[in-house]
Amino acid sequence: MRNFILFVRRFFNLILFLALEIVCIILIERTNTLQGNDIISSANTVSGIVYKKKSDVVYYFGLKKMNDSLLDENATLRKQIDQLHSVDTLRDSIVHKKISPTDSSIHIVKFADYLYRTARVINNSTNASDNYITINRGSKDGIGKNMAVISGTGVVGRVEHVSAHFASVLSVLSSKQKVSAKLKDGTNGFVVWDEKGPDILTMIDVPQQNIVKKGDSIFTNNYSLFFPPDVLIGTVLKTEVEKKKGLQIIYLRSSTNFHNLQYVYVIENKMAVEKKQVEDSSAKK
Repeated sequence: MRNFILFVRRFFNLILFLALEIVCIILIERTNTLQGNDIISSANTVSGIVYKKKSDVVYYFGLKKMNDSLLDENATLRKQIDQLHSVDTLRDSIVHKKISPTDSSIHIVKFADYLYRTARVINNSTNASDNYITINRGSKDGIGKNMAVISGTGVVGRVEHVSAHFASVLSVLSSKQKVSAKLKDGTNGFVVWDEKGPDILTMIDVPQQNIVKKGDSIFTNNYSLFFPPDVLIGTVLKTEVEKKKGLQIIYLRSSTNFHNLQYVYVIENKMAVEKKQVEDSSAKK
């Protein structure tokens, strides 16, 4: 109490001045004079600025939740799109006493069933011969080996190692990685990385007679065991012809920015195991 009294005595003049100023402002504001209107207008302006700053702060701290929500929504939309690409229609002839042999029935055949899971990149390398990406999802989240990984803009890689809470993804920036790809005319080939840089990929095994222009898009094809079809891999930068082999090499700019990769989608094809078992059985014969 003694300290408080000493404080008031020391700053009495300043406290009295501020108190009188407040009283004057209140009296002016209540008289509805021109000055009072100015005070109200200024107060509203200050309040607006304060509320805006508060809203900006709340918005900033809500970005993570908002981003996660958008990722989940995008994953759902991607799954719906892939469902359209992973079915086919087959027409079977029906032979029946009362039905003409020319009549037929149409069956919808499903050859892939993709499930998307979102994940955040917590480590990423781009300067090794075989580059890996670490994500914050593991076996407890449903992640398994050889699942495809893509970004919001294109192909990233496939899952190589899995623990309970983390997974290591072998990037397309690797000598061990080869992605089945196609040109816009449907011609198939493979996209590899020849270590020219984290932004440059190479498409090989493309016939020389195929016309490829700068800026053309290269997508995954239906032959890939891991990736869904029609995922963007990159755009054409230039081409080189190997006359002895009758083939051309196509250099691509990767559609995924590996320098700033933050979030990815891990894709599980629920029919991949069955497909691989059939292919392995055929290979053994």
